[in-house]
Amino acid sequence: MVLCGLLPGLAPAQTAPSPAEVAQFGALHAAAHRGDLPRLAAALAAGAAVDGRDRHGRTPVHVATFARQREAIRALAKAGADLRLLEDDRYDAVTIAAVADDEETLKLLLALGASARLTTSRYDGTALIAAAHLGHDGVVRQLIAAGAPLDHVNNLHWTAAIEAVVLGDGGARHQATLRALVDAGANLALADRTGRTPLELARSRGFDAMVRILESAPKR
Repeated sequence: MVLCGLLPGLAPAQTAPSPAEVAQFGALHAAAHRGDLPRLAAALAAGAAVDGRDRHGRTPVHVATFARQREAIRALAKAGADLRLLEDDRYDAVTIAAVADDEETLKLLLALGASARLTTSRYDGTALIAAAHLGHDGVVRQLIAAGAPLDHVNNLHWTAAIEAVVLGDGGARHQATLRALVDAGANLALADRTGRTPLELARSRGFDAMVRILESAPKR
């Protein structure tokens, strides 16, 4: 999960491989990063492990996802890559795409069989929680459609609905995110560690549009 430094003591956002790291990649990771399909095929034919790791635990699929190299992802999946694997910071490819607001890569990953249900990140969150926090409403809708757990509670004791409020800006995309969660049937009675529900949090932050969404939600 990306937390953007909004709260003290929380880790910074995930980042793509740096140029220095890319320069140290082996043949398969380098081909995945560039989207070089002939070199990718050659590396696999030469025995490169399709799920091999770089020094940060990233597989070629993780690298290709960071780089938005969709055809490389497709080729790696066809070669048997495990789309569920986590890198050292416990992100899978779905969460990487979700955090990047990369709807096309996410669509491909889900079509290839990647899961929207994994527990990811050091916060024991999900791709849906990460996307809700960031207000990536299109990503949120994709993940909901793919069966992402609506009411997962991370180790900060926040759900996707709570994060859309407490880490959002109250703007149009966070409103659309919250609306998608409400329409999908998210449990709005789940509260944070202090006992505050999404509605109470929205009121405390002065997010009037979110308050209206939550007040009009069907009682379940």
